[in-house]
Amino acid sequence: MLGLLACAAPARAPVRPGIEVLLADSLALVAHRRVGLLTNQTGVDRAGRRDVDLLRGMVTVLFSPEHGFAGTADRPDLPDATDSTTGLPIYSLYRATPAAARAALAALDGVDVLVVDLQDIGARYYTYAATAAWLMRAAARRHKPVVVLDRPDPLGGLLVQGNVAPAPPPADSGPPAFLPVPMRPGMTIGELLRFANDALGIGARLTVVPAAGWRRAMFYDETGLPWVRPSPNMPDLESAMHYPGVCLFEGTNLSVGRGTPLAFQVVGAPWLDTAAVLAALRRGAPGWRAALRGVTVSGAVFVPRAPSDGKYDGVPLPGLRLRVTDRRRYDPTKAAVVLLAALRAVHGDALRFRAEHFDRLAAGPALREALLAGRPPAEIWGAWTPALAAFARTRARYLLY
Repeated sequence: MLGLLACAAPARAPVRPGIEVLLADSLALVAHRRVGLLTNQTGVDRAGRRDVDLLRGMVTVLFSPEHGFAGTADRPDLPDATDSTTGLPIYSLYRATPAAARAALAALDGVDVLVVDLQDIGARYYTYAATAAWLMRAAARRHKPVVVLDRPDPLGGLLVQGNVAPAPPPADSGPPAFLPVPMRPGMTIGELLRFANDALGIGARLTVVPAAGWRRAMFYDETGLPWVRPSPNMPDLESAMHYPGVCLFEGTNLSVGRGTPLAFQVVGAPWLDTAAVLAALRRGAPGWRAALRGVTVSGAVFVPRAPSDGKYDGVPLPGLRLRVTDRRRYDPTKAAVVLLAALRAVHGDALRFRAEHFDRLAAGPALREALLAGRPPAEIWGAWTPALAAFARTRARYLLY
């Protein structure tokens, strides 16, 4: 027994999110200042206590991203509100018109420092980092410093996957959709905002308070932190693991399982022939099989109930279920391309693209056009390699862990 104890590795302390590090040793960044806080239900410490309560007396105004301050809304226009506990005003940055979004920025005039605490999900399509960057630009123009309370990337911080989005034009009208990063950037929100500060020419006085104890190889379930749903359709880490790829199906006529407990773990449609698609995957080119390393694909039937995307409410859908088997080898972006190619091969024009939406997610029309032209999946993702390599070199300058 003594020998076993001597050889045993010491237990790793739980990761401490940036809010706890701030309170423990960096409070001077916000003390005696009027704080504007961009956050939602994920802005909590390990015990579930909210930032707004932990910083009570300092926070004077709240800002909320997509899905609102409580993180339960799933609609395109969120009104301003009031926090029922503190009575503080909440200015929504997720509005239907640019003018409505810009109106919230005036609240920055009454603060001394902007603090950001949001749990990102590790995929380009998630709007939190882009929204924070837009608010950060407004703070910089008002000469207000910005403090980001960092949190782990749920998907780990080692793998960088997918195509790279081009830099958007300056976002004066409203929050940009996405940052110019790959589908899976492998960065925390603090690192993303360090990158955005330079890449988008924001020039804010930015300080990132790190998440103590996090290592790049750690997935979220290895941090000791409780899972707080970052949005209504992100129930668990399994959904998050598939999201960098399966989110592309939002731009098609397939359901991604919204309105079920398996959001982003399934895709389906009334016309889908599960057996035929699975057979196509089995007989696909070697590159297809390599793209499905670390994941199994099987048949499933699911029924969306009041899905926020409006797809197939109450309809039993034949579909495909994805399960991660080796998350350190899994590339959800390549898997999504193979699945789309197989669906196209089996069902032809029954697979329809909502071009504007799909192209927005895919950073342009190239992916959709390649799939419609029947180009081999390996050729499609091979075209991503130069931009991914260039991004990896740039990314290295902004990593904190």
